[in-house]
Amino acid sequence: MKLSEIKNILTTVEAVNFQLPDGNFVPEYFHVTEVGLVTKNFIDCGGVVRKETVVNFQLWDANDYEHRLKPKKLVHIIELSEKVLGIEDFEIEVEYQNNTIGKYDLGFNGKDFLLLNKTTACLAMDQCGIPSEKPKLKLTQLNTDDANSCTPGGSCC
Repeated sequence: MKLSEIKNILTTVEAVNFQLPDGNFVPEYFHVTEVGLVTKNFIDCGGVVRKETVVNFQLWDANDYEHRLKPKKLVHIIELSEKVLGIEDFEIEVEYQNNTIGKYDLGFNGKDFLLLNKTTACLAMDQCGIPSEKPKLKLTQLNTDDANSCTPGGSCC
């Protein structure tokens, strides 16, 4: 989800709720402790230099049971961050500490924001030599000349 999308959604909802991938919710008394711009410069395994920029939201459960972040307040925090940090309309990444600090993509189901598990992938599949799909072989295509291979009636099994 991009920053412009969350801002639009926040104008239509009554509450800001974040649901974890396991179905549980971030406690409703969470704080947004950071809205920031994170840029990662790196080289993939194929030697290509890459740059990735995201808007980072950090959620924190402070055991502040009286606190409830209202949609309008979150819009204000986002707009202040855009102004002060020069944040553009990038994808959002959410940090939240459950057992450890997790990084999530952000979705929306019409009522609640969804923290979606992030995944890794090779960015240079053509350089790695890893086939995109495991080759399928028939048993009859296997080499039976190898002394270590089993053949029907060969009493190796």
